Amino acid sequence: MAQSERNQDSQDKILLITGGCGFIGTNLVKYLADRGYQIRVLDNLSTGKEENLRKFRRQDRGPSAVDLRVGDIRDRGEVSKAVKGTDAVVHLAAHTSVTDSLENPREDWEVNVNGTFNLLEACRQNGVTKFVFASSNAVVGEQAPPIDELKIPKPLSPYGASKLAGEALCSAYHHSFGLKTISLRFANCYGPYADDKTSVIPRFIKWAKEEKPLIIYGDGNQTRDFVHVNDVCQAIYLALTAAQPSTMELYGSVFQIGTGTEVSINELAELIKEMAGNKIQISYEPERKGEIKRNYSDITKARTVLNFEPKVKLREGLHDLL
Repeated sequence: MAQSERNQDSQDKILLITGGCGFIGTNLVKYLADRGYQIRVLDNLSTGKEENLRKFRRQDRGPSAVDLRVGDIRDRGEVSKAVKGTDAVVHLAAHTSVTDSLENPREDWEVNVNGTFNLLEACRQNGVTKFVFASSNAVVGEQAPPIDELKIPKPLSPYGASKLAGEALCSAYHHSFGLKTISLRFANCYGPYADDKTSVIPRFIKWAKEEKPLIIYGDGNQTRDFVHVNDVCQAIYLALTAAQPSTMELYGSVFQIGTGTEVSINELAELIKEMAGNKIQISYEPERKGEIKRNYSDITKARTVLNFEPKVKLREGLHDLL
């Protein structure tokens, strides 16, 4: 990135990214360091990989100054130390699997809700200016799409409920204590560094490379909004740099982040099969509990308030992974 494209306001800003060694976090570290932020990462390395950040450190692009703190967001002491001295927090660290939340709902709650509370409280005590929370479309549950911010949440899984609780805490900390919180509800995110994720695109890509059948749970007519991680990073950056507009609420509120395009799992599988040279098969297994049937986002509010505009088309994003 040319120096002229770097955000001059970010030059002296220290930003904490929780879960910064994970899938979205790794991409975000690169994206924001390229724009002049000093990055601190808090990650317990349960799923994230320290080597992801070391790869960036070997490149002459800025992330060499990344400060990695190995710690758990459930540990209030570690959280307080990580937050101290920062100007803003992007909170990505979480248990993100719907199926895992069904198997161990208590741990899901402790990480996703108690961990978020620890961070918000540490921000309040340390005078942090902004807090961007990574939420999910899972909070809305099964409702007629497209999903906008006015839908009344009806989560189907403990994971969705835990993210809804996080949104509520962010709203409370803004209205009660003045912390500038913004919750971003990500659609189904995909892209580089997602090899270990259990979501549908990483699984399909892995199987396609191994020339194994693409397994679809259910009839494949369920739909999702697949958003590339670069566009998610764009949304986070816009949330960090946004100014309060005169016409719509910014802080303490929620934004849908996706592409606004509905794609069925059958369509996704056929696209990957075609791009892989039609050398793989598609098979079907029984549907799984807690999964939403139809889901895609109405991103009008994000476009209007944050100037968000998704740039990566699905075929283009998949091509780079295959």
